[in-house]
Amino acid sequence: MDRMRTAVVGVGKMGAVHAKVYSQLPQSDLVAVVDVDAEKSERVARKYKCSAFTDCRDILGKVDAVTIATPTVNHLESAELFISNEIPVMIEKPLAVDVKESREIVELARKYDTVVAVGHSERCNPVVQAVKRLDIEPKFIQANRISPYPFRSTDIGVVLDVMIHDIDIVLSLAASKVTKVDAVGVSVIDEKEDICNARIFFENGCIANITASRLALKTERKVRLFSRQAYLSVDYLKKKGTIIKAEANSNVVEKIRELKKEGKFGLLKVNWPDLLHIEELEIDDKEPLRLEQEAFLQAISDRTFKPEVSAEEGLAAMECAELILESVKQHSWD
Repeated sequence: MDRMRTAVVGVGKMGAVHAKVYSQLPQSDLVAVVDVDAEKSERVARKYKCSAFTDCRDILGKVDAVTIATPTVNHLESAELFISNEIPVMIEKPLAVDVKESREIVELARKYDTVVAVGHSERCNPVVQAVKRLDIEPKFIQANRISPYPFRSTDIGVVLDVMIHDIDIVLSLAASKVTKVDAVGVSVIDEKEDICNARIFFENGCIANITASRLALKTERKVRLFSRQAYLSVDYLKKKGTIIKAEANSNVVEKIRELKKEGKFGLLKVNWPDLLHIEELEIDDKEPLRLEQEAFLQAISDRTFKPEVSAEEGLAAMECAELILESVKQHSWD
């Protein structure tokens, strides 16, 4: 792959991380950063030895790929500028401020036949990648993503800021159409919801229960997944996972059934976990953002490949999030 001229628009906390990773990739030549705050863009540019700009139009014709990490309300405007000039973009999650604008971005990508990726970096978490390789069909998914107040992303609520990660992952795992959503949320700090719980029903029978909070006393990012093939418990933060496969434990289940049938159930003097064959999930510890950017650049150089999360998938996550927000309004505590 030839080195691509890359740039980052919006060098806040997340944008600065994107710039760092681009500067380290052998297939990337970070040539510019853009931010309305000139001091901020110049500081990041000095650090990674590239040019600094305050206007996106100034890098047209100078770049091959751009990551947009501006506030969500500016995503469509920035994306339209680059896509209409046939410059591929990766847009930090969420894709846009609402479904309408998200659809506009997807339509632009189709019109100009340009690669558009969405920065759902949690999809690239080594734990999620390990679960994906198992290729199982979940029937129930329980996801918890809670943390103390982050003092950022105040332009959006916890659903689009935090829960959107698990919405995207759940949609990819369930691989089925959403048929119903029930949700409840509450606003504490501002008008936007700070806590939310959603129950998502899928056409194939899978059900997902997702909880997100940015007012918790601790940080936790865990998912439990139940299927006919296995039970999984994964921790995104610790990058660890446990799997109990049904086939590997069929003899245990059969033994218990026999004892129960013979009336000897009470003679079993062991703990349930001690009977089971439990495995640790095999995880490759690769930096999520690096994997995300590599997939994005590969999709640009070879159109037979797709980015880790496409614009269409980003739109699907937004559509589900909108259903959740509508349900929150219906079940308002006011």
